[in-house]
Amino acid sequence: MATQVDNVQQHDQEVELAIGGMTCASCAARIEKKLNKMPGVSATVNYATEKAKVHYGSEVAPADLIATVQATGYTASVPAPQRAQEAVEDTGQSAKDQEADTWRQRLTVSAVLTLPVLLMSMIPALQFDNWQWLSLTLASPVVVWGALPFHRAAWTNLRHRAATMDTLISVGVGAAWLWSLWALFFTHAGMTGMRMPFDLLPSRSDAAAESHIYLEVAAAVTTFIVAGRYFEARAKRTSGAALRALLDMGAKDVAVLRDSPSGPTEVRIPVSQLSVGDRFVVRPGEKIATDGQVEFGRSAVDASMLTGESVPVEAGPGDPVVGATVNAGGRLVVRATRIGSDTQLAQMARLVEDAQNGKAEVQRLADRVSAVFVPIVIGLSLLTLAAWLVTGSSVTAAFTAAVAVLIIACPCALGLATPTALLVGTGRGAQLGILIKGPQILESTRRVDTIVLDKTGTVTTGHMAVADVHVTATEDLQTVLAIAGPLEHASEHPIARAIAAHSKDAGVDLVQVEDFTNHGGHGVSGSVNGHAAMVGRGSWLTKEWSLSLPVDLQGQAEAAENEGRTPVWVAWDGAVRAVVVVSDTVKETSAQAIAELRELGLRPVLLTGDNSRAARSVAGQVGIADVDVIAEVLPADKVEVVKRLQAEGAVVAMVGDGVNDAAALAQADLGLAMGTGTDVAIEASDLTLVSGDLRAAPDAIRLARATLRTIKGNLFWAFAYNVAALPLAAVGLLNPLIAGAAMAFSSVFVVSNSLRLRRFRPTR
Repeated sequence: MATQVDNVQQHDQEVELAIGGMTCASCAARIEKKLNKMPGVSATVNYATEKAKVHYGSEVAPADLIATVQATGYTASVPAPQRAQEAVEDTGQSAKDQEADTWRQRLTVSAVLTLPVLLMSMIPALQFDNWQWLSLTLASPVVVWGALPFHRAAWTNLRHRAATMDTLISVGVGAAWLWSLWALFFTHAGMTGMRMPFDLLPSRSDAAAESHIYLEVAAAVTTFIVAGRYFEARAKRTSGAALRALLDMGAKDVAVLRDSPSGPTEVRIPVSQLSVGDRFVVRPGEKIATDGQVEFGRSAVDASMLTGESVPVEAGPGDPVVGATVNAGGRLVVRATRIGSDTQLAQMARLVEDAQNGKAEVQRLADRVSAVFVPIVIGLSLLTLAAWLVTGSSVTAAFTAAVAVLIIACPCALGLATPTALLVGTGRGAQLGILIKGPQILESTRRVDTIVLDKTGTVTTGHMAVADVHVTATEDLQTVLAIAGPLEHASEHPIARAIAAHSKDAGVDLVQVEDFTNHGGHGVSGSVNGHAAMVGRGSWLTKEWSLSLPVDLQGQAEAAENEGRTPVWVAWDGAVRAVVVVSDTVKETSAQAIAELRELGLRPVLLTGDNSRAARSVAGQVGIADVDVIAEVLPADKVEVVKRLQAEGAVVAMVGDGVNDAAALAQADLGLAMGTGTDVAIEASDLTLVSGDLRAAPDAIRLARATLRTIKGNLFWAFAYNVAALPLAAVGLLNPLIAGAAMAFSSVFVVSNSLRLRRFRPTR
């Protein structure tokens, strides 16, 4: 335990480094290994995002981390702090665009030069006198310039006594080209009239070997691999598009209200110049510039880009609004409460980026394999060369098999398997209002078999509302509301607010109340339009005011109590006239959400501090069995319920929204926080459901599981491909040209398979 505490104390600071010069997953593994050897350092390097997330202690400075990366042969820098809008313009997109453009340029030139070389080598009828020298002229720029990034990386690795996938590519391409040079200048392969047959398999005959050059292999393999890298670069750009689109949704300028002699004047300024406390105007159809609170006006706000919900949310004075949402109705005046990196939009982006920079456990396995894979492959290639020579084969045949082993073994797809899927999956989640905090969450969703649901604010709305109003035979509904509404409007109690709101919606004028008195949890009394009125508990009315409860209404009140609802009695002028039934209403979508959770193989459990009758009533409405209802639980005891379920063998997910849910969310194997809840709950969770709609919970689990399936499918393809292809190459059943094409295709397959996650659709 002491060791664990020490480690936690050591890693008290965090920095994100931008890494340059990585060309494959083994590069990331080397950097990560070097950083983790430093005292008190825990680092994760992501090849796809080209970033390193480093935790370090006081004995290490960021400059030391950068120096270690540079000593490993790569570049590193600490991005400067930026405001949210500036970060939008510099989320690494320009670098990714430049990378993709560079690879496209190399691909275009290489492909144009390689095509005639390939055709002449594969079709003997196209071979004219001295065709081989034209092939050398066309292929050499491809090998030297087209493959330059691989040669440069191989040289850097050699200087540091290391080998990566680039080493395999450089050695394989270089060997094929140098062999061809030797054959052209020192054998009869360079003589006028030479013709070269094309064989899919390496030839064992000396006669064929004497007329064989490998310029088409050197050029075509380079072109195939450059094509693979180009598609990788495009995938990085595309897979981050969801996050960039999310950030780009923010407003670019804003109309700020400035004081002037003639009164408040609108001044339009860039959003980056906005300060906390500034008041700004949002007209219909405009985006809200930043997080704030409405001061004047009332409108419907379209928050679909943030929550995934298509129904606008009503906003009026005192209501919070979120930056980048759209004002769909009237004119609003908003006071800015958070700007830049503190806004909800920026925090969402940060959560997504943190998830993309991390590593799933399955990726760590791939990293361990790739770290030892390259030396093994080089050894296997040399062993293949020796075995062919020992068995009496020609030098050319032996060389061909050895080069094929080098080329086919390059496990670029292995390095792309997890990062690309994680990038696309988390980006798609952000678009749908589902924030996955880290890649380790993907494994958690697969294991979960029980999901604990907090009742208030999760399954229910968390707001009291009038469910029904029962009146005596001598009264009418409107008259009852005209008395109860104004009286309850003078109180701040949640039940009182519900009755007042219901009365207002019914068209009642909430007039001023005279002689108002709040009777400490029992009820309220006062004079409404000249009537001495009181609203409260039935027992209070009978004992304090000596009033009798109408028999015909008592049955209605008892039925409401049996359903877990609260009856509130209304009396005036010495007689009880009505009973208002109030309850925390179940969200319309909760029953559907719980049915979908069951379809995913999860057992739903309802957890609440309410009484058993109320809890069972809610459970019955949403389809949860009474045996799975845990009621009358104190906030501090919620975490104990989760621990008890875990002790019974359950793998528990917890969904909550309040401060009192934070400990349980942290204790659960998977914590899901409603985005409409408290910051504490959101911080303690693993997944955040921005919309507050419980249907987002099964959607989040489905998306996480789909991402994990994609990662595992990618890894299976990459592993199986190498395992199956290496023996074929070693025994001479794979031409180096075909090996290069197959290797490049494996990377393209992994990328395209990951991009399918962009088509994930929620059930709602």
